[in-house]
Amino acid sequence: MWADVVCEVFPPDLRAELEQVVELLDPRPLASLDDPVAERLDEAEVLVTSWGALPVDEALLARAPRLRAVFHAAGSIKGTVHDAGWRSGLVVTSAAALGAQPVVEYTVAVITLAAHRVFPLAQTYREGSFVPVRGRRGRPGTTVGIVGASAIGRGVIERLVADDWDVSVYDPVVDPAVIAGLGARQVELDELCAQSDIVSLHAPDVAATRRMMDARRLALMKDGATLVNTARGALVDHDALRLECASGRIDAVLDVTDPEPLPPGDLLLRLPNVFCTPHAAGVQGTEVASLGAFMVEELRRYAHGEPLEGAIDHRMLPVLA
Repeated sequence: MWADVVCEVFPPDLRAELEQVVELLDPRPLASLDDPVAERLDEAEVLVTSWGALPVDEALLARAPRLRAVFHAAGSIKGTVHDAGWRSGLVVTSAAALGAQPVVEYTVAVITLAAHRVFPLAQTYREGSFVPVRGRRGRPGTTVGIVGASAIGRGVIERLVADDWDVSVYDPVVDPAVIAGLGARQVELDELCAQSDIVSLHAPDVAATRRMMDARRLALMKDGATLVNTARGALVDHDALRLECASGRIDAVLDVTDPEPLPPGDLLLRLPNVFCTPHAAGVQGTEVASLGAFMVEELRRYAHGEPLEGAIDHRMLPVLA
């Protein structure tokens, strides 16, 4: 992982706890297979990874014949453990569930603000227009459509339902009874786009979901509706989104884009009805050390032969973020 990430994920107190649980072969991050740290790989039974970690691929596995497990102190494991790692039978665990909570909080917050059209109103106020009520909806009568009942999607659904929002959900994989149990109703994607005042994306980036919000589906959205994306930029056709938002017909709140980052001066960064943040919904600042704390406890469980709370089933990779 990146050197600065090591210090954030494992500050001194957590580093001390980590060293009580495992024998730390080298405290320095593994920057490359040519790095002197790589000389210790042949002794390693467990890798602790996070953002910026080397891929666990054939080249790394060839240097680490004793490797049995990967403990990922971050969210998605897809860019870290490659096919060779899964084929080798590695135990893999991640802090994805822990990292979901900040995204849930961010999403619920921007949905609430979007219902009041706060983002475009703030921009027009800066430009000299004081019209505080035009186009506002508020919670009553606002339908929120959730695309993807992932861990984050379910967290958002639960928070919204608890606050008495009207929630519909599209997820072709999840049992409708599960959706009903969350207090929402399951609908087809086209219906969700056409009926929702706010559409919030929580699907993984897989072949079936790329550009799922294309020109046709964006056109189905209501006039004045808002698209929220805290999932993956690839879910949205950004050329089509630029056209829709430039027309003023819909708004957008984007924490992820494609490409990421957007080029300087991109239309989406300039439009008053588009609010962009730089992949800021996830774990940030003081939250980062919680990932390290989770991994220390996960390593304790592993050492004692107990079930791992963040274990990844490789069969679920096609539907994981």
